[in-house]
This record gives sequence, structure tokens and C-alpha cells, in this order.
Amino acid sequence: MRGAAVLFLTLYLLLAIVGEANNALSGAHVWLFAGGLFVTYPALAAPVRGALAVTVLGGLLCDAVTPVPFGTHAALFATAHVVVYNARERLQRDETAVRVAVALVLNLALYLAISFVKIRAVPSEATVWPRLLSDLAFSEVAVGLCAPWFFALQERSLHLARAVRERPA
Repeated sequence: MRGAAVLFLTLYLLLAIVGEANNALSGAHVWLFAGGLFVTYPALAAPVRGALAVTVLGGLLCDAVTPVPFGTHAALFATAHVVVYNARERLQRDETAVRVAVALVLNLALYLAISFVKIRAVPSEATVWPRLLSDLAFSEVAVGLCAPWFFALQERSLHLARAVRERPA
């Protein structure tokens, strides 16, 4: 249970950092989305107990600050978690490069799914796609650059909280 609480706190920190980055980038009309980071570590590396709950709670955090119907992020994050969790035995999940690649693919899929949910409120859908694609490109670059740091933060937080055993060297 301690591990799930620690992972949730790291997701809360991620939400705060992404919120501050979006605030700083608002003058440049750029919006970053880091949904792939909310799902990847719990689905790939976290102990089974509580990992899905952490992902869903992270989705609910995102739902609280995003103008989409409440539960959208939670449902999409849970779906992504289950898909990645079922594929994790076939992946080299201890490799940082694999985790980053999974985070980038998840970020792309989640961003497009949420964009399709939000685009229904726009009167002229065709005019929005260039902006959505540019935000997606910026988001993918940001996730690719920040993912190794964030995964290391999550792993080290779990070790500091003594929620997982140290791996033999």
C-alpha cells in the first residue's frame, strides 16, 4: 500500500510540473500533455497490487484540471494501463529506452483519444487540427526528454519509501 501512495504522490508532482510548464508556455500558445507518463511506470514496473488504482487516480487528477467530461482521463488511462500491463512480459521493461518508447506511444494514443473527445465542442473541426498536431509534437518532445528523469524519480521514491526491495547488482 505504501508503494501505491508513493507512486500517487509522484503523479501529483508530475501534474503540478506539467501545470506550471503549461502556465509558462501559455504566452506561446503551446499546451503540453504528458498522459503517457501517468501510465507507463505503474503499468510496466510497479508491483501488481495497487498499480491500476494509482493509474486511475492519476487520471482523476487530470480530469480535475482539464475541460473534458469527468472520468475521461481515468477511463483512458485505465484502458492504456491494462493494454500495457498485458504486454509487459514481452517487453524489456527494465530498460529505460523501452520505457520511454512505451511512454511516447501511450502519449500519442491518449492525446489523440482525448482530442477526439474535445473536438466535438469546436464548430469548425478542420481549423483546430494544425494546433492539435503542433501541441502533440511539443508534447512528444517534452515527454521524450523528461521521461528518463521521471522514471528514475518514481523508482528512487519507491526505494526511499522501502516499498520495493533493492535489486541485486
